[in-house]
Amino acid sequence: MPKLDASLIAGLPPFEGLEKDELEQVLAPARSLRFEREKPIFEQEAEAHFFFVLLDGHVRVVRTTPEGQQVIVRYISEGEVFGIATALGRTAYPATAIAAVDCVVLAWPSALWPELSTRFPALGANTYRTVGSRLQEAHTRVIEMSTEQVEQRVAHALLRLVRQTGRKTGEGIEIDFPITRQDIAEMTGATLHTVSRLMSAWEGEGIVKSGRKRVTISDPHRLMLKAESREQR
Repeated sequence: MPKLDASLIAGLPPFEGLEKDELEQVLAPARSLRFEREKPIFEQEAEAHFFFVLLDGHVRVVRTTPEGQQVIVRYISEGEVFGIATALGRTAYPATAIAAVDCVVLAWPSALWPELSTRFPALGANTYRTVGSRLQEAHTRVIEMSTEQVEQRVAHALLRLVRQTGRKTGEGIEIDFPITRQDIAEMTGATLHTVSRLMSAWEGEGIVKSGRKRVTISDPHRLMLKAESREQR
């Protein structure tokens, strides 16, 4: 396997604070993998043999409940670490990761995590900071699920995706990967029928545009008002 160039990871959030020679040492045991769109990178409850950093693409993280319902936990963007079950004291992955588009990832054996995080404290600190922010996001979503109306939950979900992956176009801010109304339903604990009804209504109001698995926010301010339930009826 050809040696990977340390410039692949220089400047990515998990590796901030590492010197060039340290980056090379961290990268040495990694391997580059490609996953086609909709292919699983790992499965829920499978043995966590590897942890990953996403170099290119977007990854959808899905958890299946004991009742068999699929919930989209989050989307992973370029430069993010994921699948790091070992850092959470787990031996199995808590969810399934699926390539939302064609993806390139770096994979490290999970058994190396204790050594890498000890030898390179910045790597450990950056990773735990990411874990902490995801736990905070999960806490926010639990509160939304229990206290907000569906319209607010869907608006908040779209705004999160815009902040994470938004790309300016002539029509507004486009969520920069394919996303369906079913995906939005699985993110928000809503039914497909309800999400379709909301999205169609918002299209009529000029707030969003959607089609061919693409969603563009035409009027982010109006969507924020929907999220905060402050728009005048």
